[in-house]
Amino acid sequence: MNRPNLWSERKEILFEDNHLLIINKPAGLLVQGDATGDEPLSAKAEEYLRFKYKKPGAAFVGVAHRLDRPVSGVVALAKTSKALSRLNEMFRDNKVHKTYWALTGKCPEPTSGHLTHWLVKDPIRNTTKAYSERHGQGLKSDLDYQVLGQAGTRWLVQVNPITGRPHQIRVQLSTGLGTPIVGDVKYGFLAPLPDVSIALHARRLELQHPVTKEAMCFEAPVPDIAHWEAAKTYY
Repeated sequence: MNRPNLWSERKEILFEDNHLLIINKPAGLLVQGDATGDEPLSAKAEEYLRFKYKKPGAAFVGVAHRLDRPVSGVVALAKTSKALSRLNEMFRDNKVHKTYWALTGKCPEPTSGHLTHWLVKDPIRNTTKAYSERHGQGLKSDLDYQVLGQAGTRWLVQVNPITGRPHQIRVQLSTGLGTPIVGDVKYGFLAPLPDVSIALHARRLELQHPVTKEAMCFEAPVPDIAHWEAAKTYY
């Protein structure tokens, strides 16, 4: 069995025990398979576990939450059905604290605050629209944000989503503050990044271990890509 390339240097593995596999997902990689047929993170993780533990059959990998394909950062995978069930419950009940870093082209005003929108997803176009007032079937979506400072020619914004809606951070920063995320042409930024990622990174995930109940915090370093270099001074 060939060693999976994704894990060869183990930079992506932030933590592993009997129940959890915490990954720093590269931008451009799906978390779970879709209609494209591209190999997702979950399949790569299964391959890694099969290789590491010399499993003759399939390894269990459960996906409790997702990051958009062009987004990098912390993803928690479950290695047991017990862990998956409890992780699903924690994410559903908003008992997981998530911190994202985003780069914007201009400084948000005000430089910190709370955003509330009602989000409506268009599954055909795979886009989400944000409304400032209650709207039809729109789902109420909340986040807190704070500008950490300037990062080169960009601004580094820390975002703590309170709810977990599709494209929530991307559309709320664009609609609510007029500051689309760098590279996110879907939500208003003028030009894509060379690697077609967007400058949104799941920086930190804080949760209670689903089995041991221990309080845990996982931090993912930003990608080694030019547009993130200046943000590293904020570690």
